[in-house]
Amino acid sequence: MYSKLKTSFAFAKNLFVTGAISETSRKAEIEICKYVPKGENKIIIELGMGHGNITREILRNISPSSKLYAFEVNKRFCDHVKKNIFDDRLIIVNDGAENIKNYVNENVDSVVGSIPFSFISNEKGNEIIQVVHDKLVNNAYYSQVLYTKFNFKKFQKIFFDQCKMKTIKNIPTEFIYHSRKVPE
Repeated sequence: MYSKLKTSFAFAKNLFVTGAISETSRKAEIEICKYVPKGENKIIIELGMGHGNITREILRNISPSSKLYAFEVNKRFCDHVKKNIFDDRLIIVNDGAENIKNYVNENVDSVVGSIPFSFISNEKGNEIIQVVHDKLVNNAYYSQVLYTKFNFKKFQKIFFDQCKMKTIKNIPTEFIYHSRKVPE
């Protein structure tokens, strides 16, 4: 209980960075990892690692030979995860999602995000979605949790009709966007 309260306080204190007042629900963690590939030698990216609850779920789902690049702009959150998750597959990057290309040279098999699109500019949001789309291999998914439906059109602009939304009843309600890259 104390840990959950401490986490909620940390998220609320950094609301405009995290975009949330608490960690995602267990149902959202499972849903957002639905399309993370389980095969060997996969490259996964997480955008907005927070305290690592989705990070743990991704690590539970990927193979021993896969890698997870977890991006987080909040240095305290990065330090927290470094102290609490010990896994050689995890590469923590203390930088923004728009800078993926500076850290990940490989093609990407899946992206999972919880970055707060509601608190970043339209230009930056569109840039992030485009960078993700460009890095993904064909038929791979970018799954994003948000607390509003208003950003769905941003994803549709880049992923077109390959976007769907799952609603998870919670307080607050969580919306998981699943966007699939199709061959051009």
